Amino acid sequence: MDKNMLHTMIREFLREDIGRGDLTSESIFPGKQIGSARLVARESFVVAGAEKVAAEVFKVQNAEITTIDPLADGTRTSPDMVLLRVKGPVVDLLKAERVALNLLQRLSGIATLTASFVAKVAGYPVRITDTRKTTPGLRVLEKYAVRVGGGTNHRFNLADGVLIKDNHIAACGTIKEAVARVREQIPHTIRIEVEADTLQQVQECLECHVDIIMLDNMNPEMMAKAVENINGCAMIEASGGVSLATVEAIAGSGVDIISIGALTHSAPSCDIGMDWSFQKLDVDTRS
Repeated sequence: MDKNMLHTMIREFLREDIGRGDLTSESIFPGKQIGSARLVARESFVVAGAEKVAAEVFKVQNAEITTIDPLADGTRTSPDMVLLRVKGPVVDLLKAERVALNLLQRLSGIATLTASFVAKVAGYPVRITDTRKTTPGLRVLEKYAVRVGGGTNHRFNLADGVLIKDNHIAACGTIKEAVARVREQIPHTIRIEVEADTLQQVQECLECHVDIIMLDNMNPEMMAKAVENINGCAMIEASGGVSLATVEAIAGSGVDIISIGALTHSAPSCDIGMDWSFQKLDVDTRS
């Protein structure tokens, strides 16, 4: 993760949350009181972002804050497990608290849900991947959390690859015409993926010799037939309406990739709190 980009994001998050100042904390703690706190898991989950994100929030708020013993990403927590310890000026710890917790809760939720999907298909040669259905402004972090959970990343943005979807086909007229237009414009090094809703569209993709065929919203039986028809001539991605209840059957159809928007748009945040223990050190109430 690019730390300069991350710090730019964090500064914006802090500016949004703090505004012109923390009226409550600055009124209660006018001096240089030092405090320490722990970020603690209230439930079991896969942690994502304790060291690389939450700790950085505190450091961006005040470089004098010390972060101690962050739990490694990918660790499965249990209730009351300490994810990160912080020590520094009380006012700055309080100013950074909510942004750090919000991000850590969100990313850990994504990692935990991703890990659940990955576990469901552990016996199959298939990859679980995300989509572009991310929170605007948080994509780099949310896709990082998917990797922590054992998943992989699809396109980061529209410039990362060609994916001809239903609206492209509808506006252009046919898969053949859309593929032909794309091939005229892109370098030969870029692979072409096309979304197919029916077995007829799968056949059109094969006739166009596309590199990847996305089977969109097909049931496992139709997917299995599509896999048989494709017969190794293209990489196969399954997408649309994938849930923990259906993902194993989809994997069993023989697809190579299962992309799941829910990893990022529907993951519940994890329950994490910050517990305090204050130390009054070198307090100067005149400052």
